[in-house]
Amino acid sequence: MSDAIKHECGIAQVRLLKPLEYYKEKYGTAFYGINKMYLLMEKQHNRGQDGAGFASIKLNTSPGDRYISRVRSNAAQPIQDIFEQINDRINFEIKENPEYADNIALQKKNIPYIGEVYLGHVRYGTFGKNSIENVHPFLRQNNWMHRNLIVAGNFNMTNVNQLFNNLIDLGQHPKERADTVTVMEKIGHFLDSEVEKLYKKLKKQGYSKVEASPMIAEKLNVTKILRKSSKNWDGGYAMAGLLGHGDSFVLRDPSGIRPAYYYKDDEVVVVASERPVIQTAFNVDYDEVKELDPGHAIITKKDGTVSIQQILEPLERKACSFERIYFSRGSDAEIYKERKMLGRLLMPEVLKSIKHDTINTVFSFIPNTAETSFYGMVEAAQDELNKQKNEAILAEKESLTDARLQEILAHRLRTEKIAIKDAKLRTFITEDSSRDDLVAHVYDVTYGVVKPEDSLVIIDDSIVRGTTLKKSIIKMLDRLNPKQIVIVSSAPQIRYPDCYGIDMARIEDLVAFRAALELLKESNRYQIVKDVYAKCKDQVDLEDYEVKNFVKEIYEPFTDEEISDKIAELISEPTVKAELKVIYQSVDNLHKACPKNLGDWYFTGDYPTFGGNRVVNRAFINFFEGNKDRAY
Repeated sequence: MSDAIKHECGIAQVRLLKPLEYYKEKYGTAFYGINKMYLLMEKQHNRGQDGAGFASIKLNTSPGDRYISRVRSNAAQPIQDIFEQINDRINFEIKENPEYADNIALQKKNIPYIGEVYLGHVRYGTFGKNSIENVHPFLRQNNWMHRNLIVAGNFNMTNVNQLFNNLIDLGQHPKERADTVTVMEKIGHFLDSEVEKLYKKLKKQGYSKVEASPMIAEKLNVTKILRKSSKNWDGGYAMAGLLGHGDSFVLRDPSGIRPAYYYKDDEVVVVASERPVIQTAFNVDYDEVKELDPGHAIITKKDGTVSIQQILEPLERKACSFERIYFSRGSDAEIYKERKMLGRLLMPEVLKSIKHDTINTVFSFIPNTAETSFYGMVEAAQDELNKQKNEAILAEKESLTDARLQEILAHRLRTEKIAIKDAKLRTFITEDSSRDDLVAHVYDVTYGVVKPEDSLVIIDDSIVRGTTLKKSIIKMLDRLNPKQIVIVSSAPQIRYPDCYGIDMARIEDLVAFRAALELLKESNRYQIVKDVYAKCKDQVDLEDYEVKNFVKEIYEPFTDEEISDKIAELISEPTVKAELKVIYQSVDNLHKACPKNLGDWYFTGDYPTFGGNRVVNRAFINFFEGNKDRAY
């Protein structure tokens, strides 16, 4: 994605099922769980770079011994920072107390972070400042072991105000409206309630508080707590949590918007946001890592019992397609195939734009994350070139000479590494004209491979705002003096804001929306904008389930191609000499490439939850009124 965009978070949870001595004997270290957590988090570094956090719980500790540890960082390299802190603390304790070195029991008792239950988080902040207070995991403390709660997640709730008011109705006094706070306090409330009910039952049976405590931990019904807590959640989420005595869970939203995968053997239970990170960290095959079903939770009790429980009624599966196009690691076997197919399916439109002249066309990609789609596009282009060769041979077969045959067969598809991003360059000057000049040089280009008669086809993952294309990439490509520049997006036009964890909250930032507005002005139909505003305002006081997405009417008068052509105008400038064409993926082809991940609300406006429609309407109202606030 050439436009810089913050997106979503990543989670990692590890539960060791054997005593720490087992891992020391088999793997040579009692820090096995910590090492695996580092791998899981570092392999998900692509998902979050604003902050990182780590928490651990020790099982079966004595009163007075510390059993919960947590470390968080919002440093420039947060994952490295937290594990350096962990490593430094462990090394310090062993240096100061040499008797700990080979004694696992003493290490567990006295050194923080060494335990059996771990939770990690990498953060991309879509809302709120990048302060340490906003970095997961969050901790809700209590002197009763089983009332301690640690929560981290990849999520965003659309109905924060409703959840906030629910807490007030329960008699709480929340410190802020952030969804992280409301979600944790909701779980915490029903955790407290369940513990209190269990204690009253045990008290009636004659058990003392000391005797009841371990029995409460054993009997605690995590499934029941999650069902009550999540009843009114509207959003996309993979919510992970640890209870102080050792129970753990990960819950996925009923539409499957946010991803979650798990693996279990007799040594470990592990959950993460991406399949290949588990495969790599634990050296297991693709089929051994399972996807957590929408609306379900994987729950591991303190005794190591693991179960998959339905918490919420699953809805139509709307797993985020942006995961497949861009956000997740392309090393996932399914995602790799899907991205190649996205590139292949674009080829018919690309061929039309270059008039099937593959001889005088150079193919490339920007940025590096578009490389897999580029391979798919090139394979389709190679098929076309082979077809052209066959047709030329058949057309000339009566007079074909050996020299002419060699000339035909010598034609090769021209693929080049056109752009190289200069990672060292920073736009440190904030004054607009100076900054724009620097932005235009963030990429370097490869000279001497494009001829004046060539078309230059560049594939991108997606085009969100078009800012980087306009200020940098197109000007840069034009310096190569091609006849035509064709910008190809492996994703469809992004028309609507996201509200489930990706940082696309303002509709006016989207270049497709701006293009539609320009077309409405040019065709004297701008009244539609005012009509949509009125319809959105009329829905402000409706219940979420009654709200409709009237913003779709902004796009209805125009074809996809008309909007793409207008986008090409918006991201070009008079100084650009080459003809500019923009081609987007169609929604139908997106579904063909990613048939199991049909979450497409940013392209179609078909939000999987009621709260989505309220968010898009709020985003439109904010735009119309000139309000720069976020829509959620």
